[in-house]
Amino acid sequence: MRSIDMSPLYRATVGFDHFADLVDRVMRTDAGNQPSYPPFNIEKTDADAYRISIAAAGFGEDDLSIEVRENALVVTAKKPEDEAERSYLHRGIATRAFERRFHLADHVRVTGASLVNGMLDIDLKREVPEALKPRRIAIGSGRTAQAVEGTVAA
Repeated sequence: MRSIDMSPLYRATVGFDHFADLVDRVMRTDAGNQPSYPPFNIEKTDADAYRISIAAAGFGEDDLSIEVRENALVVTAKKPEDEAERSYLHRGIATRAFERRFHLADHVRVTGASLVNGMLDIDLKREVPEALKPRRIAIGSGRTAQAVEGTVAA
């Protein structure tokens, strides 16, 4: 059973479309269909910081493009055609064009990127807005409840 019916979720909730789409995308994407080129790592560098490292051997800064659009990080690479014809006895370094997509969670933004020794490192940070952070509510001894900062946390 590889199919999940999301229609009950759509009937009972409002605003969770992106969650249902995420589950649907994960279920549709089979491990055998995932592109394996180029290899990459995703690491957690801090409580709210991440780094994506992509093996980009043979590519220079001008050959790579990093874009963020619609909560997706898109990394593309295209090597210009080699003007000089070369005669390879063995060609083991792949410099074929690629596009890698990483879906970003809400409030995750790219803070920087660097290309060192053939590794493209992209740093990300989750920045939760102040309005969404938990707030402590003071407990008073009187009969009327008062909210701190004018709002009551649920």
